[in-house]
Amino acid sequence: MLASDFSPRSDRALDRSLRLSGEWGATLAILHVEEPPERQEKPADLIRRDLRDELPPQASVAELVIRIGSLPAVLVEEARERHSGVIVTGVARHNSIGDYILGTAVDYIVRKASVPVLVVRRRADRSYGPVIVATDFSECSRRALMVAADFFPHAGLRLLHAYSGPGVRMNFEGKSEHNETEAREQMTAFLEAARLPAETARRIEPELDEGGISSAIERCRRAIGAELVVLGRTGRREIVQALLGSKAETILNTVHSDILIVP
Repeated sequence: MLASDFSPRSDRALDRSLRLSGEWGATLAILHVEEPPERQEKPADLIRRDLRDELPPQASVAELVIRIGSLPAVLVEEARERHSGVIVTGVARHNSIGDYILGTAVDYIVRKASVPVLVVRRRADRSYGPVIVATDFSECSRRALMVAADFFPHAGLRLLHAYSGPGVRMNFEGKSEHNETEAREQMTAFLEAARLPAETARRIEPELDEGGISSAIERCRRAIGAELVVLGRTGRREIVQALLGSKAETILNTVHSDILIVP
């Protein structure tokens, strides 16, 4: 399900949705939500015709869904009722993330959606190549890895973990090496515990980087040319709030790639 306001800023999300629906053999539903009108506006059939005229020819088979209400709430409910496999949305501006996806909108969508949410910011002129999957060795990051492997069965998967450096107050000899060794052991244990199918395991390349996760993702993205980053998120509200405040929001604002957030 694609959420679209039919403005030029939605074109990239539409193009990616069309490409993915073709690759997956999936049905695409395009959701347009209008605010409740203060007075009688155009008839629904006229709105539908006008919006349909805005779509490119390759979207002719997509279902066009028009609803009235609040975008985040309507989007989550429609996706649930239609058993959508993934929600796709764009950004407010091509050069930064705005209130269309951050703040209360993303908090609601990510917290309430029962399916992965794909935030598109890059042009969809080709299929996704290598995919970065960020991990903190938690169960939700294992789930993100499995979804990435399932959604993109031919892509290389760069499993990235950012470990902390020695810090100003702990800058003694060997601290950084200790943290790296510990992270390497945790990565090995994580992959062993995941019990991945052999075909999936062969596509995974673990990578460790020292520092913040956003900087690590951006360095990795530039090095391998990745256009998609996959993140896991937990369902516990207090952790969701911390995630959005300290990690996901930062990643959305600083990493120049599409982001898939997996519940």
